[in-house]
Amino acid sequence: MTKPTYKRVMLKLSGEMLGGSEKAGIETAAIDLVADEMAEIHQAGIELAVVIGGGNIFRGSQANSLGVERAAADYMGMLGTCINGLALQAVLENRHKIHTRVMTAIHMPELAEPYIRRKAIKHLASKRVVIFAGGTGNPLFTTDTAASLRAQEIGAEIILKATKVDGIYDKDPALHADAVKYESLSYLDVISKKLQVMDATAITMCMEADLPIMVLKLSGPGSVLTALNNPELGTFVS
Repeated sequence: MTKPTYKRVMLKLSGEMLGGSEKAGIETAAIDLVADEMAEIHQAGIELAVVIGGGNIFRGSQANSLGVERAAADYMGMLGTCINGLALQAVLENRHKIHTRVMTAIHMPELAEPYIRRKAIKHLASKRVVIFAGGTGNPLFTTDTAASLRAQEIGAEIILKATKVDGIYDKDPALHADAVKYESLSYLDVISKKLQVMDATAITMCMEADLPIMVLKLSGPGSVLTALNNPELGTFVS
């Protein structure tokens, strides 16, 4: 096995990754695929932290049609991330026998541990997978920002943004056959070109901390670990 390039990584997943083709709810095949990739990273000796979104449970774009104010909608989305985190924990522990901790910024001790930075670092050093749920615990901030924040707090060396596309393109490759993939970009390129990778707050935080981001495709067995060892398979932002 190739020696891992990084000791500790942050994996950022959208909630839709668990929803499968419907991008809603939790599909068995989809969560199994994600858990298999997480297990492979862990088994390679890399300390793995994860931030998961909640868009498969509730999306902020639904708020207006339901008459829900923005802050309340964001809290609903945070609860969705907790559902996803607990589901991933169950699959990792039951199928892969990997000790996993869900830590949440929202106080719910019956379900998950409260987020405490030093405790999270201790879990990672003890070779446990740590799933951060509940976003930052504050409305008006995305899970992209949560990933950037937690990655810096725990000393992660890179953020892996796993998507259904193999990197960043100048336009949507699903709609445009002539879309061009970027092999690498600067943080300022992402902001100035308004590329929909992560929100501007998250990108700026990564830029200030000199924390690289790799956008890659989670598509099948070993895809994330292979891309991690072969950056040309995704897009590297630094």
